[in-house]
Amino acid sequence: MGTFLMGTSEFVVAGLLPDISSDLVIGTSEAGLLVTAFAIGMIATPVIAIATLKVSERTTLLAALAVYAAGHVVVALTDDLSVILVSRFVTALATGAFWSIAASVASRVAGPDASARAIGLVLSGGILATVIGVPLGSIAGQLVGWRGPFWILAVMALLATIPIARFVPDGSSSSTAVPLRSQLAALATGRLWVVMAACVLISCAVMSTYSFIAPLLTERSGLSSELLPVGLAIFGVGAVTGTLNSGRFAGRAPYVTALTGGVVVAIALSLLSVLSSDATISIALLAFAGMAGLGTNPVLMSMAVRFAEGAPTLATSLCTSMFNLGTAFGSWVTGQAIVGYGPVAIPVVGAVFAVILVVPLTALVVLDLGRSRRTDTTSAGQCADKDGVAIC
Repeated sequence: MGTFLMGTSEFVVAGLLPDISSDLVIGTSEAGLLVTAFAIGMIATPVIAIATLKVSERTTLLAALAVYAAGHVVVALTDDLSVILVSRFVTALATGAFWSIAASVASRVAGPDASARAIGLVLSGGILATVIGVPLGSIAGQLVGWRGPFWILAVMALLATIPIARFVPDGSSSSTAVPLRSQLAALATGRLWVVMAACVLISCAVMSTYSFIAPLLTERSGLSSELLPVGLAIFGVGAVTGTLNSGRFAGRAPYVTALTGGVVVAIALSLLSVLSSDATISIALLAFAGMAGLGTNPVLMSMAVRFAEGAPTLATSLCTSMFNLGTAFGSWVTGQAIVGYGPVAIPVVGAVFAVILVVPLTALVVLDLGRSRRTDTTSAGQCADKDGVAIC
């Protein structure tokens, strides 16, 4: 329930942009700053993770939900865009703390072989928000105004504290057993930062497009506002399908799985760039982009946990930060493109980022092949005599 709420808060604005823009008398690109402000707050997730390393997981989760609820109440009560943006930023700090703890616990409990699948299950709570939370938020916005969903999320966050207080053990994170200096040192690996580059670009591609899905479908594709929740739900179904199933393939071939996902995103958004005038085709391509793009996220996060051995909480928080850096930068670029070229520019920006994304994903495959060859060579050398004849 907690990750579902966090995901809904992050994505619900995508279905409310026209209503927010109209009510606050601002442009679509300015309303899009609600997405950017939230994403910028999420970038600080590693700092929050470090600050809470010695705090029990239960206490961190409860505090995060309390701040989350308060932030939504403030947004629902004010007409001041600056106050709304600050509230979104603070809410994102709490959301980042919640995500990093939840993903770290899942990875630890599942073990290395099932890490990607376990993280995928955690992330699916947030992605499920795109199937249920965002469409329902869009419907609620049409019925009672865009502030209604924020009130609902605040109440649900307070209700979520009850099961967490009862069932989550009041113990400290296992990361506290490793000194902070050692955890930070674990982040100094080249492969980890190639993964981080991929995290940024996957969000630049997919989330910059999704953040403006409402104007894309209604203004560019001609979808009626009444059918917008259906389009949002179809995207969400694709996202959940990808998130839940990518872990099955990632256990055997994580690098190929990630690269395949990136290529599918690039193809889907490139096609959307030229076919976005048709609503049915647009929704189908968005669903494929969501399935492949958000399905790649748990694979990348699992890689990060493995590469930053001994620092799982910092690794997952760093991934969360990079995902949202991509969302912040991508949505800002898309907002600027809309000002100059209109909604037609939305999928074009995403497609450009998706094509660039293939570079770090290909690099991960190449690096893995190189390591595999070195390992095979070392093993062969250990099984040969001085003349190179196999003896084992």
